[in-house]
Amino acid sequence: MIYHSFQDKQLSALGFGTMRLPLLADGVTIDEAQLQDMVRCAMENGVNYFDTAVPYHQGNSEIAIGRALAQYPRDSWYLADKFPGHQIAETYDPAAVFEEQLKKCGVEYFDFYLLHNVYENSVHTYMDPKWGIVDYFVEQKRLGRIKHLGFSTHGSLAVMEQLLDYCGEHMEFCQIQLNYLDWTLQDAKAKVELLNSRNIPIWVMEPVRGGKLANLADEDEAVLRGLRGDESIPAWAFRWLQGIPGVTVVLSGMSNMAQMQDNIKTFAAPKPLTDEETAALMRSAEKLKSSVPCTACRYCCDGCPVELNIPELLAIYNELRINPSFLVGMRVEGMPAEKQPQACLNCGQCSAMCPQHIDVPAALENMVEILKTVPRWTDICREREAAAKKN
Repeated sequence: MIYHSFQDKQLSALGFGTMRLPLLADGVTIDEAQLQDMVRCAMENGVNYFDTAVPYHQGNSEIAIGRALAQYPRDSWYLADKFPGHQIAETYDPAAVFEEQLKKCGVEYFDFYLLHNVYENSVHTYMDPKWGIVDYFVEQKRLGRIKHLGFSTHGSLAVMEQLLDYCGEHMEFCQIQLNYLDWTLQDAKAKVELLNSRNIPIWVMEPVRGGKLANLADEDEAVLRGLRGDESIPAWAFRWLQGIPGVTVVLSGMSNMAQMQDNIKTFAAPKPLTDEETAALMRSAEKLKSSVPCTACRYCCDGCPVELNIPELLAIYNELRINPSFLVGMRVEGMPAEKQPQACLNCGQCSAMCPQHIDVPAALENMVEILKTVPRWTDICREREAAAKKN
């Protein structure tokens, strides 16, 4: 197992993310027997970092991973949990949530604790002195109930800068969505550069994009196998990450033993990609994107009568075409209504100015239609709150 130093700890480069645990036949209940086998395999092969959160598996991930880890000495593993400030609610009570998390996980402290998904809507919640979220968790760290404090984000570079300017001195690590597709699609390259410039170690989530990078087009897989015949296709995504500066822990949401064993094999020793191999991988990424070719020159913005941030909207549109999920939709929900794609007047001034000849109004109209099919984060939060009150 590859290990990376983090302050006084040696962390396994592979972390076990518990958002996609094995399930029983009903498709809902966690298969705890299989989970325990996977945790045993992880521990025997040097994995020592485990990650959970309140929303995972409808609140049951914390309980299941806590039970599985309880079979091993407390000093042989590190557990991370998160405060759900990204969930839209009328009130936020960090103390009540934290105490419940400790109870559910069966621990007296968390080795790592994160502000969960700081994005365009939630950053203000985390910074609002009315809730005292950051202050509370800084105090829990002082008391030893949190060993290391950080944050995760699906937000923009500007949101990351906003939070770091507010409380960066307390943030010891940051968890971002990082893979060779999002290197350009979500501008993860700039996020890596920001964190490196502030000397904040990087934790990686979605290294294979929820499985999208585990299976490529036949011709692309053939090219990769011709370069490294002994590597699985998912392994290429992990090998690419081994060449990114600042990456400390890579979380993989493993759902079965086969995925666990393949990842353990990949993380047995570092084998970063060569320039030739990286170029082949990036060519695959470009095919996956099939994107609207916006270069963010911003010529379109000057004449927009409603002052839309058209390059940002087109970037989100490109991502929605690949991954129409609520995580992408959240970025639009975080915008003022008058800046969302439906505010487009279809005047065509943007297209007339576009050096790439993009039909911007048509793209924004398609974006609105895609968003109608994507669950809204606000609705998800209301449903979860109603279910919690009912129970």
